[in-house]
Amino acid sequence: MRSEIGKIDLDRTFEERTHINNAVVTAVDEVARAWGVKILRYEIKNITPPENVLQAMALQMQAEREKRAMILQAEGQKQSVINTAEGEKMRQINVADGEASAIRAVAQATADALKKVGEAIRTGGIEAVQLRVAEELVSQFGNLAKSTNTMILPANFGDISSMLATAMAVIKKAS
Repeated sequence: MRSEIGKIDLDRTFEERTHINNAVVTAVDEVARAWGVKILRYEIKNITPPENVLQAMALQMQAEREKRAMILQAEGQKQSVINTAEGEKMRQINVADGEASAIRAVAQATADALKKVGEAIRTGGIEAVQLRVAEELVSQFGNLAKSTNTMILPANFGDISSMLATAMAVIKKAS
């Protein structure tokens, strides 16, 4: 029996009782045949290791529990970091997608507005363009006067109609 128990890790001896029983029955049966005896069964009821071995086993089990706890904690922290990084990546992707959609919407709206303005100009809205250019000219010169105390004005600034005619000539060339 000592030989069989010695082949097994001490902490597994309690789990391996059936294996030990079968190995002892085989070994004793071979020796007992010469005497005409047949061994059918052998049962280990209790194994009592020395106290220092029990203490060593208890320390080993405690160390294994602590090791498993540390491993589980490390794996949990690792998974938490991974989940946080993946969440941040998805947030950045969603923000970028949202910004891209907003840019496309503004570009499409601007294109649609320019098409409508172009169509209006082609169908006789040149007077509206002249009025808009004149309004913008006066507005921008007013803003310029508010933001600085020095202004450079064209020589013919008093003649707004000639400035509008020049602007309209540029617009007609562009269209």
